[in-house]
Amino acid sequence: MTPIDGRAIALELSRQTAADVAALAARGVDVGLAVVLVGNDPASEVYVARKMAETARVGIRSFEHRLPADTSEAALLALIDALNKDAAVHGILVQLPLPGHIEAGRVLDRIAPGKDVDGFHPVNVGRLSSGTGGLVPCTPLGCMLLLDSVIQEYRGLNAVVIGKSNIVGKPVAMLLLERECTVTITHIETRGLADIVRGADIVVAAAGAPRLVRGDWVKPGAVVIDVGITRVAREDGRTRLVGDTAFDELAHARAATPVPGGVGPMTIACLLANTVRAATLADRG
Repeated sequence: MTPIDGRAIALELSRQTAADVAALAARGVDVGLAVVLVGNDPASEVYVARKMAETARVGIRSFEHRLPADTSEAALLALIDALNKDAAVHGILVQLPLPGHIEAGRVLDRIAPGKDVDGFHPVNVGRLSSGTGGLVPCTPLGCMLLLDSVIQEYRGLNAVVIGKSNIVGKPVAMLLLERECTVTITHIETRGLADIVRGADIVVAAAGAPRLVRGDWVKPGAVVIDVGITRVAREDGRTRLVGDTAFDELAHARAATPVPGGVGPMTIACLLANTVRAATLADRG
């Protein structure tokens, strides 16, 4: 089995993004990304810091908006309205989760579809499902780039997606359908999951269930993309990160992503690539 190196693929994507940013700058377009963080959730703080560091690394201008946890929904929506109108901002990212008094759906829907670099706006969801373009959610896009590193021909392959979330499961299923795969979407109520997975040429595990997919679920030669990431206790009292698959049992697979080091590095790289795509589309008018 060949481990799929998400860090290396993300690095190559970031290099391409930096080149695209430079090309746009040469045409007078300075790519800009606005990141909005409400409150001080520790995990969000770390994630935003990583995003800002990567943004600077590829040459994208960053506009960081840190708001107190008691910010009203109306105030947050007003900020988004202002960012939608700001020509210097090509992408808007509202870091989730939001405080409980703010309805996340209303906030995400307020972002202009052309600046929705997370790909969550209903317009972008509709464009994805109809195959008419739009900005693709970052993690599903990253999954496809990882698959592209080992698969040249998708037509007719059987793909099983474990998990039906709007963030990963449904979008990645749509992307696989575009490649002419036969796609089965499974979820917590699916019966006979192991037997369904055994028929798959491609397995995308995005259930958030540690080591759910065992080695005997995966047929020889299959490609496995593990989106799950859970921190579990070790015998020594410390913790470690594991995915939705038993990676150590996948020697017979063609290729698989480890956790960590597989899908994770791709998400921020795809966010920045989406920002460049948004700037390019805006530049074309």
